[in-house]
Amino acid sequence: MNKDASVRLQDNIVLEHYGLNELHLESVRHYREQFAKVKPNHPWNGLETKDFLYKIGAWGKIRNTSKEGLTLAGLLMFSEERMITEVLPQYFLEYREYDDNHMHWTNRFTSQDGTWSGNIYDFYFKVMNELKDGSEAEKEAMHEALVNAIVHSDYNGDGGIIVERQRSYVQFSNPGLFGIPLEQAFSGGVSHLRNPNVFKMFIYIHFCKRAGVGLKTIETICLQQPVIDQYDFQERTVITLPVVSFAERHKHDDDLEMICDWSDNLELADSINNDENSYNSDQNSINSELESVNKELESINKESNCVNSGPNSVISENNSYNSDQNSINNLTNSVNNEEETNIDQELWSIAEIARKKKRLAPTKMEEIILQLCAHRPLMLKELAYLLDRTPDGLRNNYLGKLLAEGKMRLKYPDQPNHPKQAYITNKQYS
Repeated sequence: MNKDASVRLQDNIVLEHYGLNELHLESVRHYREQFAKVKPNHPWNGLETKDFLYKIGAWGKIRNTSKEGLTLAGLLMFSEERMITEVLPQYFLEYREYDDNHMHWTNRFTSQDGTWSGNIYDFYFKVMNELKDGSEAEKEAMHEALVNAIVHSDYNGDGGIIVERQRSYVQFSNPGLFGIPLEQAFSGGVSHLRNPNVFKMFIYIHFCKRAGVGLKTIETICLQQPVIDQYDFQERTVITLPVVSFAERHKHDDDLEMICDWSDNLELADSINNDENSYNSDQNSINSELESVNKELESINKESNCVNSGPNSVISENNSYNSDQNSINNLTNSVNNEEETNIDQELWSIAEIARKKKRLAPTKMEEIILQLCAHRPLMLKELAYLLDRTPDGLRNNYLGKLLAEGKMRLKYPDQPNHPKQAYITNKQYS
């Protein structure tokens, strides 16, 4: 009990010798973008880095002294593997996929690769990017199981967090046992948080809603209980989700109160990385060289998987916005069709340069977006049509930033997922 109680409090510990220099700044920036996206009008969006980290629990102060520094939770979320293992020598993260013979993995990465930060925040996105090809129900359950492993893991324990993908199941293994009986865990409403600060940081970006509903949500999605094994001699918990057991959930099923819309948050590992328009270009890139999640061997943008290559291309003949049946300018789908988008000729003219130039300077693109939304509130799909860009690319690379800077606001600020949500330019920037 004493050992477990100390572990529960440990992620709040202030590491006075670990400061801002120990942060992986791209992880912090990405988290702030996610925070601004789900809380566009929140006062913390305007804070300096250290003040923002203090508010979310990643930075701490020792009250009876003048010392301050990263909390353990802040180190786990936003630092790099080298610094994390200085404090937690047993820390380790791994994802692996096996071939049909269950003998050799076909894909693997670990926190020790040196190709990415190795922190738990980036680990979430890298794993979910690998699991994105399942059904929506499968992906939602994977999200729940992965977040559960991250927030309940005993980072002092042996073995680290391991996600193993086989043809018929996905397994999530983490050090540390459940703090409550499994019956209670499945009934929901009660939780024994080993890392409450980490949990809180995921709540802020809507990856979690409240403690005690994770396993219940997985059970509802899978239509059966996931298989949970606890190994006392190893102090390890293993959750196995049999892929064949999933069924597509109904969108309006009252029993499924989803923790978050995780699919909107995959831009760290699944970003549109096109040249000058990307937050991930050049020196600011979260995908550059050693830290790349899109390096040559694993790239989501390499030749065979490229979003702009061959039959999969978003600009190829079959899928093109300007091809016959799918054309944004044809009779049925035209952006000038009043029933569809009600976009007038003036807006179409303002956005013309963006449609003509695929490599437009970010500042110029932001200027065009502000001009468009100064005329009237525009929905994301309307902006995508006008600018000939993907909705995800606009939201991830521009709109989130403009909202965070106060240059834009949402039409329905209290309802981020409103079906008619639109973007409006603030008067001082119109």
